[in-house]
Order: sequence, then C-alpha cells, then structure tokens
Amino acid sequence: MFRRVAIIGLGLIGGSFAAALRRQGLAGTVVAGSRSARTLEQGLALGLIDEGSQDLALAVRGADLVFVSTPVSVMETVLEKLAPGLSDRALVTDGGSVKTAVIDQARRALGAHFARFVPGHPIAGKEKSGVEAADADLYRRHRVILTPVADTDPDAARRVRALWTAIGAEVLSMAPEHHDQVLAETSHLPHLLAFSLVDTLARQGDSTEIFRYAAGGFRDFTRIAGSDPVMWHDIFRENRGAVLDALGLFRDGIDRFQRAIEDNDSEALMGIMTRANSARAHFLAMNARTSYTRARHSDDETGMTQHSDPTFVVAPGGRLQGRLRVPGDKSMSHRSIMLASLAEGSTEIGGFLEGEDALATLQAFRDMGVVIEGPHNGRVLVHGVGLHGLKAPGKPLYMGNSGTSMRLLTGLLAGQAFDTELTGDASLSKRPMERVARPLREMGAVIETGEGGRPPVRIRGGAALKGIHYDLPMASAQVKSAVLLAGLYAEGDTSVTEPAPTRDHTERMLNGFGYPVRRDGATATLSGGGALRGGQLDVPADISSAAFFLVGASIAEGGEVTLPHVGVNPTRTGVIDILKRMGADIRLENQRDAGGEPVADLVVKSAPLKGIVIPEELVPLAIDELPAVFIAAACAEGETVLRGAEELRVKESDRIQVMADGLATLGVEHEVYEDGIRIVGGPYGGGEVESHGDHRIAMSFAMAALRASAPITIHHCANVATSFPGFAELARAAGLALEVQAPREDR
Repeated sequence: MFRRVAIIGLGLIGGSFAAALRRQGLAGTVVAGSRSARTLEQGLALGLIDEGSQDLALAVRGADLVFVSTPVSVMETVLEKLAPGLSDRALVTDGGSVKTAVIDQARRALGAHFARFVPGHPIAGKEKSGVEAADADLYRRHRVILTPVADTDPDAARRVRALWTAIGAEVLSMAPEHHDQVLAETSHLPHLLAFSLVDTLARQGDSTEIFRYAAGGFRDFTRIAGSDPVMWHDIFRENRGAVLDALGLFRDGIDRFQRAIEDNDSEALMGIMTRANSARAHFLAMNARTSYTRARHSDDETGMTQHSDPTFVVAPGGRLQGRLRVPGDKSMSHRSIMLASLAEGSTEIGGFLEGEDALATLQAFRDMGVVIEGPHNGRVLVHGVGLHGLKAPGKPLYMGNSGTSMRLLTGLLAGQAFDTELTGDASLSKRPMERVARPLREMGAVIETGEGGRPPVRIRGGAALKGIHYDLPMASAQVKSAVLLAGLYAEGDTSVTEPAPTRDHTERMLNGFGYPVRRDGATATLSGGGALRGGQLDVPADISSAAFFLVGASIAEGGEVTLPHVGVNPTRTGVIDILKRMGADIRLENQRDAGGEPVADLVVKSAPLKGIVIPEELVPLAIDELPAVFIAAACAEGETVLRGAEELRVKESDRIQVMADGLATLGVEHEVYEDGIRIVGGPYGGGEVESHGDHRIAMSFAMAALRASAPITIHHCANVATSFPGFAELARAAGLALEVQAPREDR
C-alpha cells in the first residue's frame, strides 16, 4: 500500500506497527527514526526495519507515510523536527492516546502540511514495552480510533483507514473531544485509580504486611499501576480537563456507595453491584465481539475472541438419545422480567432463560432502575418498583436482536412519564415496528419509528392513554401483548381481538401476578389502574428449543429422547400437532400445571414421516418452530406444503428464503411461495449453509445432518445464544456429531 513508511518512535506501538506492515506486505521499505541508537540497532536486528536514523527529518525523507508513536508530551517537538523532511505527498498519522492536544500541536508544527495529518489512536497494548516486545498481531481484532477534523484531507483519512483495516484492526471515527472524554473514563481513570490505591497503601506505616496478604483481586486491580509513569504523567497533564471530569463522576459514585453502606441500604448496595456486574459483561462482550451470554461466564478477555461468530460443522449420520433438559421458555422469560419489575414487592423467578434476547430485556429494566439479582443457574430475584416506579434511562435501551423485547417494551413504555428510545442490532433494525406503534397511537401514545417504520423507536413520555378495542389485522402475540401492557396505564378498558389464536403467556402471567385479564372467545380485556403483586414464578422449558430435538429424534433411525418439564401451552403446541400429523411418535407424559402454565415431559421416538399440507390454523401456533419443521419435511415421504406463513419473512431473517437457500444447497427439491414453501422429501447431501445470523436456521440445519450423506457446515452461528445457550454441548451429548469452529476469517 505504501512504497516507503517511516516510523518515529520504535517502542511497543511503533515496533508492532512495523511488524504488522512486514507480515502483511504493506510497505516496500520501513524506516525508523529514534533518538536512541540502541533502539534502532534492535529494530534492524529483529528485522522490523530496513533503515534507521537519529535525524528525524532524514528518517522521513521520501516516505509516503509517517507514523508517529512517541509520548504525547514530546509530540510537538517531534513533529517540528521531522517536518522539514516531509515530501508534499506524505501522509502523517499518530498513535497518541490524547487527541485534542495532539491536533493542536500538529496544526502548529506542520503548518500547510496539517491537511495530510490524520490523528489516530490504536486501542492496544500489553504490559511489556520496548521494541523487543513488538508483536505483529497486536492490532489484529483491536480497535483504532481516527479523529479527523474539518480540514483533514478526506483522501488521506481514507488511506490511513484502509491501512489499519489491512493490518486487521477495526477502525472507528470519532470527534477528538469525544475521544478524549471516552478514553478518560475507560482508560485514564482506571490507571489513575490504580496508581492512587497502591500509593495510598504504600504510604501506610505497615504497608509490607498489607501487600504480603493482598489477595488476587488486589493484584488484578492494581496491575496497571505497573505501567510507565512517564507516559501516564504526560497523559494526565495533556488530557487534564477530561480526566478531572471523569474523576468527578467516579467521586459521585463513591459517595453513593458510601451512603448505601452508612445507611445499611441493602437494596441500594445490591443495585450498584448488580448493575456493575452486568455492565462489565456488556463491556467484555463488545470488546471481544462475542455474545453477552459467553461474556457473563468468562474472564478470559483475549480467549473469548476465538469463536466470536462460530461455524457449526456437523458430520452426517448418528441418532439422538437421552433425557435432555432444554433451556427455559424465551417468551415467558421476557414477560417474567417485565411483570416482576412492575410488581409491588419481590419476585423469585426459576428456570429463566440465560440467553441473549431475555438478557436484553433484563438489562433494559436494570437501566430503568430496577434492582435484579442474578441470573444464577436460571434463578433471578427481581425487586419490583410498581407500575409507576421505573426511572428514565440515561441512554437508549439496546434490545440486541430481540424483537419481542422491543415490541412489548414499546407498549409498556407508552404509559411512562419519561421519554425513551429503543435500539437494536443490524438485524433487529430491519424489522417492522409500525404494527405495534399504530394501535398504541390510537390509545394516545406519542411514538416515532425510523425509516420505513423500523427501529429506532422513540416514545414520548407523559402521554395520557385511553383504553381502546383493537382488532388485530394479523395474528401476533407481540402486538396483542404490547397493547395489553399499554392498557395497564390506560383509562378504562383495553381489549384485543385476534383473528387466530396466538400464545397467551401475557394474559396468563398477568393473572398470576394478580392483575385480572378477562377472556371472551378471541378477545382479551383488562382494566387500567390496577396493581401487580410479586411472588414466585417457574418458567417451563421452551417448546421452541425442544422442537429441534423433536425433529432430530424423529428423523434419525433409533432415536429416542425425553424432554422434561416443557411448556405445552395450547397456543404453542402447533409444532407437536404438525409433527404428529406427519407421523411422528410423540407422547406427553406427566402432564401438570406450573404457575398457571401447562407443562409435560415430551417423549419422542424415531418414526417414518410423510408429507402433509400444513393446516393454516396451526401456522400461528408454530411460527417460530417452522424452520425445524422444514427439515422434517425434507426427510418425509412425499411433499409438504406450507401456506399462510408470510410472517416468517420478517423474523431475524427472511426464514422462508433463507431456509429455501439452505435446502437448495443440500439438494432438496422445493418451491418457494410468497407466504410459504413446498418441500419434496427424499435423500439429500451436505454443503455449506449460510444462516444469516438466525439462530433457528442454524439449529435446524444442524439437525438436518442426521439424515445427510455428507457434512453440513453452517456459518454465523453466534446468535444461537439468543435462545439456546449450550445448544452445541447438549446436541453433542445427545449424539449429534457437531463441532464448533472459529469463523473463516479467524482461521
């Protein structure tokens, strides 16, 4: 990419930059400038550079890129010394951890050449320093922040961005002032605190004894106090204003903690620590590009990157056997957190699904001031705040990939006194939200959606809601639930009539929390102004997760699986009804009631399946399980026809088309309709399937391998954690030959 690159300052940062250029073949000649002759000799000996000079103007002569990686306190002097040697075409960039001050220095030192200066900051490092610690992988999968200003040459910024990307970094752009604020809070403040704590204890009369008995937590927290004092001295001075602001925020937090201890306020203490615990998991997840679920159970910040978006490779054949407990019901887990948070008193929840989507809901209520302990092995304790006890979040509520979270919360938040904004990931940001917003506006809610009626969703607080009767234009439990939840805050009665039965977890759970919902045929009604009472709630195993094993055990000869304590709510058992019509051998044993929800142990044995026309009235009762049914259809004798399932096109992916594409890869004959598909069963092969990040697509094709004649490779399976954390391990234990591999770009 560059004929000649000059690196000024050949320590860890500059040396690693040189090593990365070398490995990727991004520079013809690499030259270093340093005041230390010994450093230049080491760089030459290590093969990092081709030439070196203590004269900085000479070092940069003829270079088309100059990378300055010196302490920020000497940056201006360095830039002044190298400026006379710059050619007109040379780009200049830096690695300084403070940007506002460096930009001011560069503007003074470089004069007319300032337009070719692209300020940057690689967020990478390690405890060792010096050129001997240079690491060609230091920047790989780490972030580099560029902070160009109005007079930065756009082409210069583009080329610097392209270089960092080629090295393997993720490049972000940010305003210089914002960069300095963020880094003060996330990097500079922690170093300041570590230096301060160690210094404070070292000044105690008996500091030797204190350090002798310090535990691992002290070592971990104070590790960064071993950083270079000269470098951090410069940073604290150059970023003085932002560091002082961050220190003020921390002082406020310490005061809150102190008051909670002084007042013996157990709930305030638990709130601080549970929010911190959750926030740290979010940080690890974002930093490692992995799932929130994995982050909660890992302290290995570097190792977590290995399978950030894994690939499933499933060998053909095998059979499923055993007693398998699948995770808790996702729909009920969402609702349990919502209603428990709005209840008076505490609620203990068992069987909570610790998956991405349900955790997004949990985090949203933490962000609105609800103290939530856990989850620990599926148990959550929610300290309810009552219908009017939620607090305004200080930021948009992030729903990840969860459409249920966003749609139900839109209804619930329509009646709050404060403004809120709901956002989500790239997949959720493409999904329709007007179907929820429209009836809520009829109730008086003030709601804005993004382009095309998609997220973000902005809800204006303080609206006076009035009860309405709403006839659902299409069967949707999410829209029905959103309207009923808004009805909790509305004057008068709110009722919803649905054209076909949908899951009724919201109505059942509201009744369980002591808030009466009346049912008259297809219409559910509640009155506003009541109250919910906390208590105990047990979430059954999720029939949507069980569906993959129902199909897998059915299609592979010799399969027999028992799935205990599965929710068999009649609005959710469409998948069982469909599979039985196809000839599946499924029995419901030990049927019982658990907190108002029917549950049973499902026993399934392998059986020859036959193709059917799926009754349209069963489609809403099996909408989430239909991808698994597609695999059963591919293994059935004859053809299976599905119509009336257009809702599948607006899920986490266009599930009709994505499943069809995967079936085509395996060689399964099919025909796609706008609202469904025709699948002709028979032998099929293997191949590479793209899940498009849809968890149900990935798990469905994993089960397809039981009848495949060749391996099936399924890409982008990270979102399996949204509904079924531990799927791969449980499937392997049952007999599926599934291997989890790093994604192609990581290998």
